[in-house]
Amino acid sequence: MLEVRDIWAGYGDAQALSGVSLTIEHGELVTLVGANGAGKTTTLRAISGIRPITRGDLRFEGESLLRVPAHRRPGLGIALVPEGRELWPQLTVLENLELGAYDRAARNQRAATLAWVYELFPILQTRAAQLAGSMSGGEQQMVAIARALMSRPRLLMMDEPSLGLAPLVVSQMFAIIRRLHADGLTILLVEQNLVRALKVADRGYVVETGTISLSGTSAELLADPAVRTAYLGI
Repeated sequence: MLEVRDIWAGYGDAQALSGVSLTIEHGELVTLVGANGAGKTTTLRAISGIRPITRGDLRFEGESLLRVPAHRRPGLGIALVPEGRELWPQLTVLENLELGAYDRAARNQRAATLAWVYELFPILQTRAAQLAGSMSGGEQQMVAIARALMSRPRLLMMDEPSLGLAPLVVSQMFAIIRRLHADGLTILLVEQNLVRALKVADRGYVVETGTISLSGTSAELLADPAVRTAYLGI
């Protein structure tokens, strides 16, 4: 489904990615793990079109994304749940969700999709008229995920969905991730909790200083001595 081919990207003079390559097959849940500042978020932003790449190629369903602007990528089936949620706090929950379905095809399915995300997150239906900025952190994360789902993505990218959330809410988030994966949605997950991420993922990539240093199945990475020492302190 997705091929990331030797991409380079940066911020001014700071090089964030130095030849990242990875693949994701239909229906897989793949996780990117690594230290803060390793390039995980930049990789997701490059795929979504928010951060331009200076070298390399991105191919989705066999077609290059290089000439596809960020605002058109959701229409192709690519959605990002950004780190920090990035909601419109002065808009209601419903208004935030409706903005996630701005592409024409998604607008045509908006009622059915809204019913689906309300079934996934029942509290959002009861809070539909509430300002998004007045909700708790966990509730805001639900809005952010639901907003991305409103575009009916085939590839859902999630950047640190558990960041700053209480343990109970984190468990709820991972239950939703498992359910979406079980339903066949392809997911690329960046997550600070390496153990939780690898336990739900099929495969993983370790990102270090803008490159992929390791890759393998979740079981392989969890058993890898280098991963256990660097990220689990074992």
